[in-house]
Amino acid sequence: MAAKILFITTTLLYLGATAGYLAYLFFQQERFRKWGLGLLMGGFFTHTLLILVGFAQTGHFPVRNLRETFVIAAWAVASVFLGLQYRFRLKILGIVAAPLTASIMGMAAPLSQNPAQQEITFNNFWIIFHVVVILVGNAAFGLACGVGILYLLQERAIKEKIRGFFYSRLPSLDLLDAVGYGCIVIGFIALTLGLISGFLYARTVWGRFWSWDPKEVWSAIMWLFYAALLHERLTVGWRGRRAAIMSIIGFGVLLFTFFGVNFLFEGHHQPFTRW
Repeated sequence: MAAKILFITTTLLYLGATAGYLAYLFFQQERFRKWGLGLLMGGFFTHTLLILVGFAQTGHFPVRNLRETFVIAAWAVASVFLGLQYRFRLKILGIVAAPLTASIMGMAAPLSQNPAQQEITFNNFWIIFHVVVILVGNAAFGLACGVGILYLLQERAIKEKIRGFFYSRLPSLDLLDAVGYGCIVIGFIALTLGLISGFLYARTVWGRFWSWDPKEVWSAIMWLFYAALLHERLTVGWRGRRAAIMSIIGFGVLLFTFFGVNFLFEGHHQPFTRW
């Protein structure tokens, strides 16, 4: 019962945060942004309690099915957003983060709460670390995609000299580019740590670091994609529009890795990422 109340409360707070940030986007009044940020912080607090309660009730880290995985994913989005908000003070970023957290929680709501039947031990340190950092990385890449979309909207408004809806509501291209780059760096570091911890867990459980599991292969492809993006930015100077477009494409690769691979191929990861 406590977990259900916390789930509903968290979802409602994220929905309220979404409404607050939408009001800020349209009316540009600071009080709406503060309301949105306050509600999102409140949602993050109850969200953390929800995860702790789930752990206390089951004795396992709560990623035993897709519903619980979504819950952790939404928490990761909120945590990355709050960190970026503290670092960059990008007021409009909440218009990406709040709807994303609310949507993920909404997708989780109708899913089964029954744990998957499988051999994975969810109180193993490496699997907990692996899942958390992978989802933090995914959250950062998702926010990078959102920032990339905002960049393209603002760039178009500036190039066409149209002082329309977004022109006065979005920050400078330089700030958007910097935040997008920060998201990619956070995501890449988290993804790297997640892959390493996954290898260590696989060695402990299955006796080998690599088994050519489809999720492993596509995670490696995703890592190579973002590694190339960072390399080109540092060496060739991929910034601005090109970086924004690549961030959006990269998130498409991520979505296929998270969803598509599990439905098209058989592997170790299906039990807690199927519907």
